[in-house]
Amino acid sequence: MAQITIENDGAVAVVRFTNPPDGFMNNATVPEITAMLDQVEADDDVRAVVLTGGLPDVFIRHFSVVELEERARSQRAEGIGGFDLTHPIPERDLHRDFRRIEDSPKPFVAAINGTAMGGGFELALRCDFRIAQDGPYSIGLPEINIGILPGAGGTQRLSRIIGQAKTLELTLLGKTLSPREAAEYGLVTECVEGSALDRAMEIARELTTKSPHAVAYIKHLVRRSELVAPMDGLAAERTLFADLLVRDEAVELMTEMNQGKRDIRDR
Repeated sequence: MAQITIENDGAVAVVRFTNPPDGFMNNATVPEITAMLDQVEADDDVRAVVLTGGLPDVFIRHFSVVELEERARSQRAEGIGGFDLTHPIPERDLHRDFRRIEDSPKPFVAAINGTAMGGGFELALRCDFRIAQDGPYSIGLPEINIGILPGAGGTQRLSRIIGQAKTLELTLLGKTLSPREAAEYGLVTECVEGSALDRAMEIARELTTKSPHAVAYIKHLVRRSELVAPMDGLAAERTLFADLLVRDEAVELMTEMNQGKRDIRDR
C-alpha cells in the first residue's frame, strides 16, 4: 500500500503522507520520498510543493522505533559498533532525500496538520515554511528519551533556526511543544486556528506567482549563508543579482513600476 500520494493543484504539488497504521515513517517510506522528489523536480509545471499528513491529526508521528530497535539488535548481533567521529557514517537515502528538499530550487511548505516528532519533524525542518495547525498535538525532537538523538539533521537544522540555547533545552530535555508553543519558540513559521493545509496552500500559491529564478536563487543563497565564508556568500549574491537583473521578467516588472503601473510592495 502506497504511503505517499501526490496531487497537482495548479502549479502546486500536494504531497500527503498516509503512513498506516499510526502515521509512523518507516523504511518503506524512504523510496517513496525519493520517487516523490524525482517526480516534482522533473515536472516544470510544479512551482511549489506542500507536504502534509494524510491521516487525521498526524503529520508524521516519528520514525518507527520498532524498525530502529530491529536495526540496533541486528547490528549488535553482527558485532557492529564502536562508532566515533574519526570515521563519519555516510549518508543514507533518507539523509540524501532531506538534503534534496533544502537544495531544490522549488520552495517546500510543510502543512503540519497534527503530531510531528523525530524524523517527521526533521522532514518539516528541511522545508522553507512550516505551518502548524493548532490543537492537542506534539511537535519536537524527543529522541533522547529513548537514549538516542535526532539522526536526520535535527540538531543541525533546529539550532540554525532557533539558536543553540533553545535547541539544547528542547533536545537535551526531550521536550515536545504544542503548536502554539512551537510558534513562540520559532520552530514553526506560524500556528493557525484552522486548517494548516489551507494556509500552506495560500503561501504556496503566492510563491508560484514569483519569478522561479528569483525564488531558486534566494533559496540557494539563504540556505548556504552559514556554510560559506561571508565574502563568498556576498560574491554569489552579487552574481545572481546580476543574472536576474537582465532577465525578461525583471525588466518587464521594473518597467511597469517605473511607469506607475505597480509598486514594489505589490505581491
